[in-house]
Amino acid sequence: MHLTTLLEMAAEGFGEHVAYGPRTGGVTYADLLDRARRAGAWAAARRVERVGLVDVNSDVVPTLLFGASFAGLPFVPVNYRLADEQLTAILGRTAPSVFVVEEEVAQRVGRIDGVELVARAELLDQLHGVHPADASSTLDSSPDDIAILLFTSGTTGDPKAAVLRHRHLASYVIATVEFMSAAEDEAALVSVPPYHVAGASAVVTNLYAGRRVVYLPRFTPEAWVATARDEAVTQAMVVPTMLARVLDVLEREDERLPHLRHLSYGGGRMPIPVIERALELLPHVDFVNAYGLTETSSTIAVLGPHDHRSAVAASDPVLRRRLGSVGRPLPTVEVEIRDATGAPLPAAEPGEIWVRGEQVAGEYLGHEDPLADGWFPTQDAGLLDADGYLYLEGRIDDVIVRGAENLSPGEIEDVLARHPAVADAAVVGVPDTEWGEKVVAAVVLAEGCAVTEAELQEWVKRNLRSSKLPTRVEFREDLPYTETGKLLRRVLRDELGGRAQL
Repeated sequence: MHLTTLLEMAAEGFGEHVAYGPRTGGVTYADLLDRARRAGAWAAARRVERVGLVDVNSDVVPTLLFGASFAGLPFVPVNYRLADEQLTAILGRTAPSVFVVEEEVAQRVGRIDGVELVARAELLDQLHGVHPADASSTLDSSPDDIAILLFTSGTTGDPKAAVLRHRHLASYVIATVEFMSAAEDEAALVSVPPYHVAGASAVVTNLYAGRRVVYLPRFTPEAWVATARDEAVTQAMVVPTMLARVLDVLEREDERLPHLRHLSYGGGRMPIPVIERALELLPHVDFVNAYGLTETSSTIAVLGPHDHRSAVAASDPVLRRRLGSVGRPLPTVEVEIRDATGAPLPAAEPGEIWVRGEQVAGEYLGHEDPLADGWFPTQDAGLLDADGYLYLEGRIDDVIVRGAENLSPGEIEDVLARHPAVADAAVVGVPDTEWGEKVVAAVVLAEGCAVTEAELQEWVKRNLRSSKLPTRVEFREDLPYTETGKLLRRVLRDELGGRAQL
């Protein structure tokens, strides 16, 4: 199925319902279809090969995504927070293309051969003068064509463009969302940026469900809470670092968001103390941990509300441990844990997570298709327990190898985060002549708290075996994260490893 078909179904099924913005005066599904067709004709007239965005969240995101689809072109949302040199290089790789941008972006990058930059306000003005194109006149593509290109962070080299085709996204939506299933009062708050796979999937999943979307242009915890309260938001998705900051505001303002029913989180490792605190503060909310990747069109495994509540209430350590899992794979997705040779491993044995399913792309522009019999190696380390729950241990190259033992940084981080004086913690392996790698921790203290390195080492020793004890604990004011909540573990490893050798 093609993404334009999803929009046409929505416009036909509930065209007068508000799709984006406030309930009164927002953009309806019929409006969105009209805008997208105009945007498709606008893009087609430019004779480009890609349509992109370098901007914050707004209803221009779905307009361009579906507009590009009507024009038979890929949509390319790019990180507006990139350094000027990186941003210029990525935009240059997309030529010939047209990008809708914040006005300051055009000033930052200047002229780029083959790339037209159009300000958001200018686009909206130009669309008024474009005749809405009928799908048959602009659409000459198939479900196998590229719908979205998402550039990776490029932390280990030049950013790669992950390819998501129409069939991948449509398969994910149809498998996980019931058409027109949203109640009339439902509203989703989208605060993840448009260049993140969760931002892209939010467009198509909420549209298919018929749910109103409220965009938060830039995240601050105060703005998130105010918007969720004022717009009577019922569903939202956050990354772990966002949730911790939102909880602080909720406590400080004595706000409990009574309209909120469903809160999903993902995009990084969620410290168990943070989700336990969230469950305590918001007992009326259904929490969902969603694990997925850009290359899999978003979610492939889910820990649902029942599992969250059962884990918190359980005295059985096996059930309580599940709060640290990402749940079970979706019924439409196969997951295996494999060793370094690619051989499947039995339950409870850690290895690399491999995944297969209709929504799995696993493809990068300009690279050979890496899928073998449909299986995609995620480069995430993890294990499946006997009951089918999936546990993440970080990226394959983040696992600490001490002697002949593989150590999970996340397990040590969870223990450190449980100390009452610790607000945040990260653990990495740095080079060691005797053991190959040694465990080093970076810790951010909670406000007004104090603790020594020896006390934290003793805390870990009481909860884990001695081989997992950090040989050094460095105290910091903050830790390096991306704007989407991923810990920049390689940056931290370089910093801590360098300092260890001074």
